[in-house]
Amino acid sequence: MVDDLTPHDEIMMESLYWWGIPTLFRCPVIKDPAECDIALVGVPHSTGNGTTERDQHLGPRSVRDISALARRCHGPFQLDPWNTCRIADLGDVPLPEANDNEKCIERITQFFEKIDAAGVRPVSIGGDHSITGGILQALGGENSNLSKGGKVAILHFDAHTDAFEQIPHFLGAYKSAAHWAAYLVRNCHVDASRSVQLGIRGYPRTLNWTKTSNDLGYEVIDIDRYHELGAEATVEIIRERVGDMPLYITLDLDCFDAIVAPGVSNLECSVEGMWQRDVMHVLRGMRGMDIIGGDVVCLMPTKDSPNKMTSHLAAAMMMEMVCLIADRHHRD
Repeated sequence: MVDDLTPHDEIMMESLYWWGIPTLFRCPVIKDPAECDIALVGVPHSTGNGTTERDQHLGPRSVRDISALARRCHGPFQLDPWNTCRIADLGDVPLPEANDNEKCIERITQFFEKIDAAGVRPVSIGGDHSITGGILQALGGENSNLSKGGKVAILHFDAHTDAFEQIPHFLGAYKSAAHWAAYLVRNCHVDASRSVQLGIRGYPRTLNWTKTSNDLGYEVIDIDRYHELGAEATVEIIRERVGDMPLYITLDLDCFDAIVAPGVSNLECSVEGMWQRDVMHVLRGMRGMDIIGGDVVCLMPTKDSPNKMTSHLAAAMMMEMVCLIADRHHRD
């Protein structure tokens, strides 16, 4: 900070996204997760998708660049999370073998094992959706701290199930963006019988494309069923299903309609997606639950509009997750 600035001047300067050194939500950068309650993490990984749309590794930097403009307080919760919890930017997961998906997943798991050991709840920005596999290998299962050695439930917003076991790998990536929702269940990190996949839609290439999710035990609420149920009934289903289990939230930005989120890696334009009010309502419906962390994935800055609207949306989703965790922390 510049010493001769008044507190008012500091607030004004910090809200300018183009000024200063960009961190997530202007949080301090620390290396030791034990020094915070909520850890913000960038996971600049893009080889788990395996398509030509590989610019998802630019997502964390893009959100850092604009997140100073994000909301500072949560009106419905009457909460200022930044003054309620110790929140810090832990930087990016180092991925020196960036073109090797399997090695990257190992490094992501190792990074989040340190966060888990400290009992800190992470909110991450990716990166393609394979990062969720790496993260939950650390946060869920017999060796995890946050889940007390048990499995976790997940609330999975997406246009796709990411449980495509019928293909052995995705263009050479095994623990890929197309596989994580299956292998985490098979390897006892996630309890599908207590988890929900929400917003599923898109271009089915087989008529049984949700079969694996159903066989694994997920509650699949596709976009048509969501519109039939409505947001409130959907929240009731999720809360009843998850119960008191530790909950992890993963949000693929392609769950949103392409008009809302054009800068994603797998556009699904044939079927209307979710809107901000839908996702916000469901997220806020998780208030009070034992949320151990969350991530926002599949941001494609190079495909975004010039005003970076998808990056702003990603920051808004991270803010909701931060506030859900901070609100519970404050109540406890």
